[in-house]
Amino acid sequence: MSGSIIFSMSAFALAASISPGPVNLVCLSSGIRYGLATTLVFVTGATLGFVLLFVSLGLGLKSVFLQWGELESALRWGGILFLLYMSVQLLRASGDVQTQSQTQPPGFMTGALMQWLNPKAWLAGISGIAAYTAGGDMYQVLLFALLYLPICWLSLGVWAAAGAWLQQRCTAGQGLRWLNRILALLLLMSCVLLLI
Repeated sequence: MSGSIIFSMSAFALAASISPGPVNLVCLSSGIRYGLATTLVFVTGATLGFVLLFVSLGLGLKSVFLQWGELESALRWGGILFLLYMSVQLLRASGDVQTQSQTQPPGFMTGALMQWLNPKAWLAGISGIAAYTAGGDMYQVLLFALLYLPICWLSLGVWAAAGAWLQQRCTAGQGLRWLNRILALLLLMSCVLLLI
């Protein structure tokens, strides 16, 4: 495989991973509420969850969904419900950083599950595989997944670090409360877009 293809795969992975989406918003919010170190557990789960989804899609999972359309519909509705749940959690957040020990930060399994319920992840996986691999070629799919692994982790880590940076600058509860509300509205808007 040529260096230009590897560069193109890497550029695609970066664009898909760092662009705003539900998982990125949760990384930002968690970074604000719980700090960088705690949020990196979620980032790792989301990254490995996406890579597993990507490999599964590359090795034929999409054909299962083409045969059973109701399964894809159930996944879509599950994703919307999960995003609504995350939106409600953000809306309910007090904005007081000091009391965050009363709530659980999103963990490894939440990150992994969220990618499987994230329509952006499915779209990125399917379009990347269609554009850069030859119909289920295991070597190409695994190479692409290995490129995605550090790129996705670093991209989501940037969102988490941005949240931790904002935490240090927005120590007033009112400011964090409004930021949580804005993030919740962005997640709700992504749900609306999924319904259209």
